[in-house]
Parts: sequence; structure tokens; C-alpha cells
Amino acid sequence: MKKIKLHDKIFEPFISEEKIDQAVSEVAKKITNKYEGKTPVFIGVLNGCFYFTADLLKKIDFDCEVSFVKVASYQGTQTTGNVRQLLGLDQKIKGRDVIIIEDIVDTGNTIEAVIEIITNMGVSSVAVATLLMKPDVYDKKVKIDYVALNIDPEFVVGYGLDYDGLGRNLNQLYVLSQAQNLKSDEDMLNIVLFGPPGAGKGTQAIKLKDKYNLVHLSTGDILRKEIGEGSELGTLAKSFMNKGELVPDGVVIDMIENCLNDYKDSNGFIFDGFPRTTEQAKALDNLLQKHDAGIDTMLSLEVDDEELVDRIVKRGKESGREDDKNESVIFNRIVTYNKKTSPLKSYYDEQGKYNSITGVGTVEEVFDRLITSIDS
Repeated sequence: MKKIKLHDKIFEPFISEEKIDQAVSEVAKKITNKYEGKTPVFIGVLNGCFYFTADLLKKIDFDCEVSFVKVASYQGTQTTGNVRQLLGLDQKIKGRDVIIIEDIVDTGNTIEAVIEIITNMGVSSVAVATLLMKPDVYDKKVKIDYVALNIDPEFVVGYGLDYDGLGRNLNQLYVLSQAQNLKSDEDMLNIVLFGPPGAGKGTQAIKLKDKYNLVHLSTGDILRKEIGEGSELGTLAKSFMNKGELVPDGVVIDMIENCLNDYKDSNGFIFDGFPRTTEQAKALDNLLQKHDAGIDTMLSLEVDDEELVDRIVKRGKESGREDDKNESVIFNRIVTYNKKTSPLKSYYDEQGKYNSITGVGTVEEVFDRLITSIDS
């Protein structure tokens, strides 16, 4: 899910449509248990409650009535709760059970006044159901009977709530982002390009880089660059490599962060060769989160083992690399790769970002499959 811009403000995903639906269902269940057999009047306080009211009433399985009101306040007030009357209430509610529906309750000034007005109209009972409540700032003694979701005192939009008229139509809730910059998330495309040796990652990375104007980050290239420049990280990495040890994940992550800073105005990145383990993937997610970004998709080139061996042997004949000529050595590399990286596929699959791409066919055929997955 992406950040959005409403007027001059940036908002980021906060509560999903699914979670809202579950919470509304729980409220509907509680109300049904209390009022079944009665015919209460639901009174929605406009404007923000319309979404919540509609979804709540769809889940109410008994006879009821519904009306909507608007709150009229004294001139010059903002959120002081100086309510003087309710506009639009055409139901006769004397002697009736009333359930007030609110979109959000924070300090409680408005809902306290609404309850007082309705109570003075001679109702039998009055209760309050709200989509959102901010318990940390609520300072009234009036009981809020049904709360779908408790939230911290933050500014949210969506699902009926707005920012200066915009955002009410969003199906989920968004919160005001601390980072008022869309470039890092909304406009960027960050891809993990994944696949065993011989799958064609290098060739496809170049084509994807050119098509989407991305920065190709190959861990091998990054290591060689840092070492060649004699940087502090390069020297540290070389000390491990000289001992025949793997460069620690933390060192590689620091190198990647340098690249993110060097290309902070880019359209996005292709991560090639990293991550290869779940731990590395988590570290990369944490790093990108610091930059208000994230991985958009993980593209996994799938090629059967026999095809991979044939490709690498052919590559070995052309390049002269000894480790690309021995079929048994190549096969062991592929088996080891598959064992180590299968949990990584599950990691991205749980995030809904894993995409399996058939890597057999011409370069253009495979490329077409990749861009179809990205653009969808």
C-alpha cells in the first residue's frame, strides 16, 4: 500500500479495509445482542459517519430505524463542542431507544453535547457507537458504549473522515505521515530480482533498469566498488574476504545504505544478489523503512535445474571460468542455493510480494513476463 497526498499533506496506510470490517462486525454483534427484539433508532452524526453507518447497518439483523443529523455550533468555534442544536432530526424519538453513530470520538466535547440534547428529548435510553476513539485524550464522563477501534491521538483520514473535504471515499484509514515526502515511496519502484545461478538475472536486470529508469544494485558490484575506492567499509569487507569468510550482513547493509543516499532522487532500485536469506530480507526492510520506502515486488525467475546446468556449462565454455565447467559442482551450487533461499520466497509471499516468473524462453519473452507482473 502506497502513501497518498491530499491537498498539501502526505498520509500513509494506517488500518486496512479488512481490519475495519472485522471491527465493525464485532460492534454489530454486540448491538444485536443488546437490542434484538427492540426497534431502536440509529442517529448518525454527519458528515464523517456515513461510511461507518452504512456498513454497520448492513450487519444489523433486526428491525431498526435510521436518521442523520448535523451539528450546529456557535460561530467562531472550531472543536470546542459549543453545540446549540441538531439539524435534520425528523424522527420522533421520545420514549425510544437511541444509538448515536459517530465517526470518531476524541476529547468528547461534541458527543457530550449531542447526548445531552437527545436525552432532553425524552428518550428511553441513549447509547453511542463510534468507529474510532482516542482514549488518551477523551476527558468526559459520558460512556462510549461501542468502540470499533481505539487509536492514538493522530490525524486520520479515509472511511468517511476527511482532510479539508478530501479522503472520505477511501476504503481504508490513513494517518498523517511524519515524512511529508512522497518521492521515497509513492514514485519509487523497488524490486528484488531473485533466481538461481544461470537464471538470467543479470540480463533482465539491465533491461528492467533501462525500462523503468532504476538503479541496479548488485551486491558484487557494490563490494568491488567499495574495495576499489578503499573506503572504510571496503577495507572492512576485504578483511573478511581475505580470510575466506563471508562479508557480514551488517557491512553489506551499510554499503547499500550508502547507495540509497547516493541515489536518493532515483526512481527506485533493483536489488540483485541481496537479500538471499530471511534475515537479510528483514534487515533490508528495516533499512528501507528508515528511508520511508519499501520493497514493491519480489520477482523470482524459475528455471528447472537441468536447464540451469546446461546454461552455466555453456557460459563456462565462453568465459573460461573453471567453476562453470564442472556439471556436478554446478548442480551442487544450485541445490545449495534452493535450500537456502526457499524460506526467502515464503517471507515475501507472506507479504503478498512474491511473484514467480517462468525464466525459460527468449530474453524478450521472459522480459515481457517481468514487466507484465510489475505493471499489474
